[in-house]
Formats: sequence, C-alpha cells, structure tokens
Amino acid sequence: MDPSPSIDPSPASPADEAVLALLAAGQRLEDGRWTVQHGPYRLHSQFQPIYSLSHHRAVGHEALLRAVDEHGRAVAPSSVLASAASLDDLVRLDRLCRLVHVGNFSALAGQDHSWLFLNIHPGVFVRGPDLGGQRFMRALLERFGLKPTQLVLEVTEDMVGRDQGFERAVAEARELGCLLALDDFGAGHSNFDRVWRIRPEIVKLDRSLVRRAATEPRIGRIATQMVSLLHACGAMVLMEGIETMDEAYLALQADVDFVQGYLFSRPAPVLVGHDEPRRVIDAVWQRFDARFDAEKRAERERVAPYMNAIGHAAASLQAGLPLEVCCQEFLALPGAELCYLIDEHGLQIGHNVTSPSFEAKRSAQFAPLRDASGARWARRPYFRRALDHFGRVQVTRPYLTVHGAHLCVTVSISLRWQGRVAVLGGDIDWDIHPALG
Repeated sequence: MDPSPSIDPSPASPADEAVLALLAAGQRLEDGRWTVQHGPYRLHSQFQPIYSLSHHRAVGHEALLRAVDEHGRAVAPSSVLASAASLDDLVRLDRLCRLVHVGNFSALAGQDHSWLFLNIHPGVFVRGPDLGGQRFMRALLERFGLKPTQLVLEVTEDMVGRDQGFERAVAEARELGCLLALDDFGAGHSNFDRVWRIRPEIVKLDRSLVRRAATEPRIGRIATQMVSLLHACGAMVLMEGIETMDEAYLALQADVDFVQGYLFSRPAPVLVGHDEPRRVIDAVWQRFDARFDAEKRAERERVAPYMNAIGHAAASLQAGLPLEVCCQEFLALPGAELCYLIDEHGLQIGHNVTSPSFEAKRSAQFAPLRDASGARWARRPYFRRALDHFGRVQVTRPYLTVHGAHLCVTVSISLRWQGRVAVLGGDIDWDIHPALG
C-alpha cells in the first residue's frame, strides 16, 4: 500500500491539517493493520459484522475503536475520548479513529462493496461543516479507494435538534453520498420526529429494547409495530445486541432488515467471510419456522372455543332468540368480556351484553365510554373482515379496547338478521390469553 496519499490542497482548519499531515506521512503498519498513536494510546480497529438474515450473509461491518496504553493494557474507548483536552484535540482524535478504521477496512475488504458503519463523535459531527469535515472524508475515502456509498455514518438520536449545526451536517453527509444510521433508537426518550427530520436510511434499535422485547410479549408487540412504523418512514431497521436465539426469533418476527450481535459474531480484527455465519443463520431460520408453526397451532387451539361459541350465537340470533340468550355460551368462557351487534353500516344495535367477570372488574374511570349504543365501528378490522368473509368467523390481532384501555381480541361473524346484514362481535381479554399475540 502506497503510504503517500493524494491530498486536497484546499485550505483546512488547524485540526484538519493535522490529520491530513498524518495521512501524508503514512502510518506505521503492525501485522498488516493500520494503527495510530494519540498521546499515550495506540489506536486500532476491530469489526463486528452486520447480517441480513434474508441474504444469509454479512452486508457490512461496524468499526469499533480499540486502544492500549504505553504498558500494553486495554483502555476503554470512552476513556480515550474523554482524554481530549480541547475541541481541536477531539476533532483530531475522532478523525484519527476514522483514518484507522477506513484504512483497515479497505485493506481487508478488497473488492467487496459491503458497508462500513462508522461512529462519529456527536460534537465533531455537528461542527463538521465549519471544520472541513466533507473535505476530510473525501480525501480519506479517495486515499483508501472506498466509495462514499459504502460508508454508513452512525449518529446518536439525542443529538437531533439539540444543535443548530446538526441538520447542516446531515445535509453535508448526504451531499458526499454517505448513508446515515440513527443509533440507539428505543433507549431513553426516543422520538419519531427525529426520524422524520433527518430521514436516516437505517435505524438501529437499542439493545435494551431488544432484550425486553424478547422476554415481555407486550413489549415485543410494540417493537414489531415500531419496526413497521420505521419502515413506513422510509428507514431500514437494524436490531443490535442480539445474543440469544429468542432475540433472533424476535428479529425475524418483527421483520427487521439487519441484525448484529454476539450470537452471530463478536468483534474481531478481521472481516468475516460470506459463508462463515451460515450455520448460525440456518439454525435461526429453523427455530423460527418451528416456533412460528407451533405458535400458530397454539393460537388456533386456544381461540377455537370462542370461534365456535360466536358461531353458535349467530345461528341462535338467526333463529330469532334475543342477543342476551344467544351470547351466554360465549360469555361463560374464560376471559370473554362482552358481545354486541352491528348493522351493515357499522352502527351498534343496542347495548353491549357483558359477562359477570367483566362487570366485576370494570372500572368507573371509563364510565363515559360504557354506553356504546349507536356507536359506529365501521373502521374496525373485525367489522370489515366479517363483511368481506360473509358467514365465516374472523379473529383479530390484539388491539386496545375502549372498555378499560387494555388489549383484547375480537371474534366476529356476519349474518342475516331480521332481513338485513349484521355483524356479531365478541371481545376476549388478551391478557388472559397471551398466546393469541
């Protein structure tokens, strides 16, 4: 590798000139790897692969800083960054890290056009436009033969909107041709407004969210809906920190685009080959197929009594029996809450018929919503699906009921009643039957 790069001679800040001077002089190679010295610390790179489970291979690597002191002892990256004595020193240190990462990735990747994920210190990122940030990155990429489209710049969510220079820095990165990844989403006070403002190509879900979502079904549902909303915002989703098969199952179930974590590969000084993790990925898919099928069977078995009971109730209604009598079988089942009849326009006919157990737990806090006579439910999936599949019982996914602000599942069926089309619905407390989720 030629240690004498071609450098853009245009004016630069003092911090920028210092890094370009290091580039021009070249860096000492140790065991084929690029390293640099910053004060008492020698800096080098490790890489953790990022996988597409659909493609069964790595599509990129995140560069991670590793450092040792003059005695050869490992030093935490946070300690290295905290050692910066001034803004200029921080800029120089941050860019030295990028120099090492890009140099090592270039040497290891060869003609592979996979992504390199780079973390940039937030304070350096927002000041980039005023410190020759784009000029530095362009010279660095040209020196090592990487395309800007291979670079994914990771920015932390908490910086969005906190500094007026942030949006300028985002625009500059896009002008260069880099992709943007919003890091640590789901940690602390995450805000979708930040996603809409910077329109990242990738959003990385924080490890803390992944861990909870894999063990708490309700959080898992929220994570799945979060992924769907991020997709609607135009962002691909990366789930990081995956360490267990349950977390990998969650990634597939939530339809994330990429995964990263110790289950697949730990950080290393080298890049992984395309076929290296295939055994683990195949095992993840096998686990997904088996568990998904088992959960579907359990769901069908658990909801079957409610489907049968609402079907019997519909037949009794058509025979002319009153709603209160028709719904007794359904309301006697565990977790059954209420039944109701809706006309073909979605307007409720009469009042809800409730089970004794539901009445016993009903809270006065929701009394303003108790009278549903005449309410219109035309937008509800249980109503629309029942009309689309006449005479066949339909089952919803869990959703928030207005009768107590908890999750429920509705079984529904369309029928002819008193010479017109109607829909009979029955609600089940989802917390009693979490397998329905």
